[in-house]
Amino acid sequence: MGAAVIDHLVYATPDLDAAVEDLAERFGVRASPGGRHVGRGTRNALLGLGGRTYLEIIGPDPDQDMPAGTPLPFRIDLLGAPALVWYAVATDRLAGLVEELRAAGFDPGDPIDMQRARPDGVLLRWRLATHPDVPEGGVIPFLIDWLDSPHPSVDVPQGCRLVELRATHPTPDRLRPYLARTGDPVALDAGPQPGLMARLDTPKGPITLR
Repeated sequence: MGAAVIDHLVYATPDLDAAVEDLAERFGVRASPGGRHVGRGTRNALLGLGGRTYLEIIGPDPDQDMPAGTPLPFRIDLLGAPALVWYAVATDRLAGLVEELRAAGFDPGDPIDMQRARPDGVLLRWRLATHPDVPEGGVIPFLIDWLDSPHPSVDVPQGCRLVELRATHPTPDRLRPYLARTGDPVALDAGPQPGLMARLDTPKGPITLR
């Protein structure tokens, strides 16, 4: 495969409104409301990172009455503070890439259909393959195909740019074969714990997001 297109970074938070305020102060750009993930208990806000890449800030949706104990996507219900937890790689051959990863020894999950309505009522539909447990600490991306929907990056606030996405993992060489099949989207280093770090250019200068 060629170079990966990082579709979006996932910045998960236990309080969406507070995280949006914090990042607006740090970046000098305010994320706009994205929409609700009905039935999943979350809502998001979005911010452009240059080209077809964006930042998704995602947190619990207090207007969704979820059963007690329902796990939220990206382990949001287990977070004590906001964190960069995962990222997505765009693909227009989702099923084939899933099979390639499985053949290499990693199961990214079965492709599923999802949708959400933008605040202006436009319905976005997409397919993604995502493991429910954020495997390997989010170092291996989940996969997304926006089908014929307008890409979220086209109508979100701009002004920031993703400069670099780096990852650490205790056994980086074990993950490299899987990352190669998704286009080697991150710079991967050895480290004691799995983790992600994004370097951004913002109107307020360089920012590191973890």
